[in-house]
Amino acid sequence: METDASFTEVDLQPEKIEDVKDEGEKFHCDLCDKEMVHKIALILLEGLSTACVDNTTGDIFRSPGTVAAEIRKEMLEYLNNRTHFFVAESLILDGNLEEEISDQPSDLISDFIEDFTGFKRNLLSRVSGWLLSELRDERIDDFVQEMELNSFWLLDRREAVAQKLLKNVDFKNEFHCKMKFKSEAELERHRLQCGFRTVLCENEGCNATYSAAHTEKHDSVCPFKLLPCEQKCPQTLLRQEMDKHCITVCPMKPVNCPFYSIGCKATVPYCNIKQHITDDVRFHLRFALMYLHKGALAEDLRSRAEQIEQECIDRLVGIQSVRNFTNTVKDLDSKFGPFKVIKKQEITGDVTQNSESEKLVSQDSSAGNPKKSESREPSVELQKSGPPESVGKDAERSEEKKLDSGENS
Repeated sequence: METDASFTEVDLQPEKIEDVKDEGEKFHCDLCDKEMVHKIALILLEGLSTACVDNTTGDIFRSPGTVAAEIRKEMLEYLNNRTHFFVAESLILDGNLEEEISDQPSDLISDFIEDFTGFKRNLLSRVSGWLLSELRDERIDDFVQEMELNSFWLLDRREAVAQKLLKNVDFKNEFHCKMKFKSEAELERHRLQCGFRTVLCENEGCNATYSAAHTEKHDSVCPFKLLPCEQKCPQTLLRQEMDKHCITVCPMKPVNCPFYSIGCKATVPYCNIKQHITDDVRFHLRFALMYLHKGALAEDLRSRAEQIEQECIDRLVGIQSVRNFTNTVKDLDSKFGPFKVIKKQEITGDVTQNSESEKLVSQDSSAGNPKKSESREPSVELQKSGPPESVGKDAERSEEKKLDSGENS
């Protein structure tokens, strides 16, 4: 492959339309949107690679590198003619086009290059399903890298071509400046303030360049921009480090309360965990009692919680381990003696009615058959007495295991 030393004149002269200069305004500002120019420059190299690969597919005598210089010249001539007629057609047929024309010059140039590559495909690439193969994409990417390594078409020269093609298709003047001046001094003063002048990002560590009009846009996404922490901690850090900071070391990152496993669903900043534990110790006491006495009514727990709060709440303040907290509540609870736990039951109209019927039957049975009534009494007493002591201890050990697993998680 030849290097860029064989650069042809057509590279530097793709634009054949010359602006009609007014007699009084001979100095034109030629600045363009840098981002758009760079985007078109990348499209040019990829388009050339595509045309060369498709043109030599299955050819044992030619490779993409052997035809690159010739196809580049043909492509630039084609693009020059297409952009020239595009301006004329757009001005004449404005409002009568069946298809909507893109406002992005890069899209227009890409469409023109796609048409050109279609003309350069050989017979094999047209009929073999080559266009849809992954191998084609790989070869196109490989040839792009080969041209860059061999400096076949340097970026600055592609950007010079892209700038002229951009002016051809941007007839709305949205991506290049069309200001004209009577003197060179006026032109130079304008360039210092032109929205299309190239500027360097002011954020330390960022080497990005862009048109001045895009300063705000770049600043909103620049990874080197210094920003205050999104979670309102005192630190200031780079935008690119923000996510990692917020989910790892930020003192204001939201975390679950240590007593989440026994019922506290509060989410608090990491640095405020101790304060939350101290301020909400009474709520955590009630959660612990509910955990220890499953099925108890709120009235029963409220009275027991008030007893513990009045006499020994200080023993619970500052305990951060849910296991230690629950065990301490259990010890304090036992010092006040047992209290009757009323199991929660869903009472429906049918259940109430059945219960009344059972009472009537029981009364009738007692009157007519005393022995049968006596045989029913033990089962009633067994139901009131609750589960055997051994069953209660097994349930208690099971709950402790669940508590341990919740704390470890």
